[in-house]
Amino acid sequence: MPDRVVPNAVCTFCGCVCDDIELTVEGDRITRAKNACVLGVAWFQNHPAGRHAPDARIGGEPASLDAAVEEAARILAGARYPLIFGLSNTTSEAQREAVRLADVTGACIDTTTSVCHGPTELALQAVGKPAATLGEVRNRADLIVYWGCNPAEGHPRHFTRYTLTPRGRFVPEGRKGRYMVLVDVRRTASARAADEFIQIRPGKDFELIAVLRALVRGRPVDVARAEATGVPLERARSLAERMKKARFGVIFFGMGISMTRGKQLNSAALLTLAADLNQYTRFLAMPLRGHGNVTGADTVLTWQTGYPFAVNFSRGYPRFGPGEFTAVDVLVRREADAALILASDPAANFPAPAREHLARIPTIVLDPKVNETSRIARVHITTAPYGISVGGTVYRMDEIPLPLRPALPSPYPPDEEVVRRIADRVLELTGRTGSTEAGGAVASRAAEAG
Repeated sequence: MPDRVVPNAVCTFCGCVCDDIELTVEGDRITRAKNACVLGVAWFQNHPAGRHAPDARIGGEPASLDAAVEEAARILAGARYPLIFGLSNTTSEAQREAVRLADVTGACIDTTTSVCHGPTELALQAVGKPAATLGEVRNRADLIVYWGCNPAEGHPRHFTRYTLTPRGRFVPEGRKGRYMVLVDVRRTASARAADEFIQIRPGKDFELIAVLRALVRGRPVDVARAEATGVPLERARSLAERMKKARFGVIFFGMGISMTRGKQLNSAALLTLAADLNQYTRFLAMPLRGHGNVTGADTVLTWQTGYPFAVNFSRGYPRFGPGEFTAVDVLVRREADAALILASDPAANFPAPAREHLARIPTIVLDPKVNETSRIARVHITTAPYGISVGGTVYRMDEIPLPLRPALPSPYPPDEEVVRRIADRVLELTGRTGSTEAGGAVASRAAEAG
């Protein structure tokens, strides 16, 4: 294979989905990823093009792809209550096929959103979202607030590509024209980039947001209750005034908001604070999403089923049930009798009762590499890494779709092809009729349900 350069490649490691990467390919490896952060470099350089593992494993033993697809289809066709989980590290085309598979098997389908920004999705349904693209933030924002997140370590190029340092059309002086505030329970690496660090007491996010909303709206605030957040009232008043005077402000918030005490109430309060500020200036709030295409997973499930995660097809039509149909809950209650894990590794981070039940039931894993879930799975199918060897579509954290530019060939199939083959074989084994197009059966059953 001749050496070559792939311009404008897309990094799918995190939700920044940087699309300005220049990849240098030598032989069967990517040897250089110009413009990528340290996480992106590791992502690109650790996926060689050659064959590094069997096509599949069944019961831990090497197997052919055909045999693994047959075994996976047999497991899912015979299951009464299967679970499909993951989806955030694959293309939107594969996510669409996963929805179809959930439909034909009557499965629960859930994404990693349920263990990160699921509460934020619930908040969006309740209060809406003042939104804009990251391009608008880059060109307009003079006030950036990071709340409950650490972009310096989790999204290293967020500062340099979208918020702090780039010169924007309406912020031509770049960093000198912007003011950054970090709100968190401890001083993280991101604090070194901040103009102001506000340390809040753990579990007091909702209360501080309520104080800021009151100050923005000119309402009286009880000093003792305000300072119970760990932030002096005058400090909070100064931040509220700075927010009102900003030309264009944005709040990026992470799991320090969505997965701590208050959960969706925290997210809803921040979104509502941004809405309040739009009475005085232009302001928006945006969750700082982690996995490369987790936003795509929410988007695909929403346009296919009407719901972003925790969707159940057991009655023949989609039902939404956070806390009931989310993967952790289904596993902890020992309800699932089979599972397909797509581009995720729940055995590495789910609570112990969920991991234990996952190990008891027949599990199918689709992933480019062996992970902790693969080790307890009945079937592991090796697939090509998206963005490196597979084209398709991914969504950036601001819900902008971007086309992938794969750089290396792969001897392994893409997730989309494997999931489609499993769904087709399930239909053959069960004798059911179903649309060959992903989502077709979803639409027809929804219509039948009225």
